[in-house]
Amino acid sequence: MFIEMKISRLILDPVTNTPIIILKDLEDELTLPVWIGLLEASAIALELEKEPPQRPMTHDLIKNILSSLNVNVSKVEVTDLRESTFYALIYLNMDGKTFKIDARPSDAIAIALRTSAPIYVDEKVIIKLKKVNLESIKDTDKVDESADLQDLLEEMSPEDFGKYKM
Repeated sequence: MFIEMKISRLILDPVTNTPIIILKDLEDELTLPVWIGLLEASAIALELEKEPPQRPMTHDLIKNILSSLNVNVSKVEVTDLRESTFYALIYLNMDGKTFKIDARPSDAIAIALRTSAPIYVDEKVIIKLKKVNLESIKDTDKVDESADLQDLLEEMSPEDFGKYKM
């Protein structure tokens, strides 16, 4: 089952200083952190802050190409989590046909933001993430043996992460 989600915020992992997109379902009950690269975080942050770049960035260029070809982005889906890697699909509609394009979630989300397409996450991704081994972040003193990632994220304040800035 797929769950519609929205971007709650963009933060930095306090341990690795890696950007994380925090997705939440529309009822604010489920949370999904997706670790992404710095360039993708910059592209997402610009769009979230409604700061137009002087020249089109890659995701803006893709949006412009799709628009020029009368191709609609109907949705993006985060479909899987395997070996610490998230997988996503971008659904394109053209002339009544639907095309599924494999993409990194960060790119899919950046394109969804620019095209106002909804973001969906497969429930199995959330279940898999709850099984993540949190040994690597135990030094934060906020994790015990039975904690799962969602509990950790809910207990941490924004100050624990720091806000991602351009």
